[in-house]
Amino acid sequence: MHSPARYVWSPDFDGRGSSRLLALPRRLLQAADVRLSRHVHAYAANSEEVRARIARFWRRDATVVNPPVDTDYFVSAPAADREQPRDYLLGVGRWIPYKNFDLIIAIADAAGLPLVIAGSGPEETALRRAAQRASVAVTFEVRPDRDRLRRLYWGARALVFPVHEDFGMIPVEAQACRTPVLGLRRGGLLETVIDAETGFLTDSRDPAAYVPLVRRLDELAPERAAAQASRFSTSEFATRMGAWIAEASRP
Repeated sequence: MHSPARYVWSPDFDGRGSSRLLALPRRLLQAADVRLSRHVHAYAANSEEVRARIARFWRRDATVVNPPVDTDYFVSAPAADREQPRDYLLGVGRWIPYKNFDLIIAIADAAGLPLVIAGSGPEETALRRAAQRASVAVTFEVRPDRDRLRRLYWGARALVFPVHEDFGMIPVEAQACRTPVLGLRRGGLLETVIDAETGFLTDSRDPAAYVPLVRRLDELAPERAAAQASRFSTSEFATRMGAWIAEASRP
């Protein structure tokens, strides 16, 4: 289960449901959603965040089965990728407002480190304007293929991920490449990142709050990040999903 529909239950996350004109229809949709949820025998949630949402909105229990991440692919990078100097910060994802790439640019600027932004999306023009105002070099990697993305992970000083996601595969991919994560103490990062071990988490969206965290990156052991990422591998997913199906199938 990815999540109860955000535009129905969490309009702050999904603007499709935030209009005042939709307040009444949204309540009707919520009532219908609860009724439909009762017809499901068992739920598997992709994160603790979603499990809590299912309990809150539908009053149903759920078992957490995190999504599979192909960590083996990211770990098995060629030597040329693994031996790069780690000399830039990295942002990865869809270039849309809630992914906070404007904040990522501001964080890199405050930290005085070059930034690479990988992805694509409707915010590209606005982000390029913001990059021009920054005092550090900002490089845009538009729609990098899988191999290129893996190389970018391995060359990064840290992944900057100030986003509230239900789960978030990108931080797991980064950690598989022994790259620490700097992000918000919210949502899926509470499960995928071990604060002060595989990255640093903060409650702040102030770029200045990330500067001391960047300076502490050398305290982290890269192999610890790789070990953490392995908990979300495809083989781990298969084991957990199989166990959940077996349990849910019992009379």
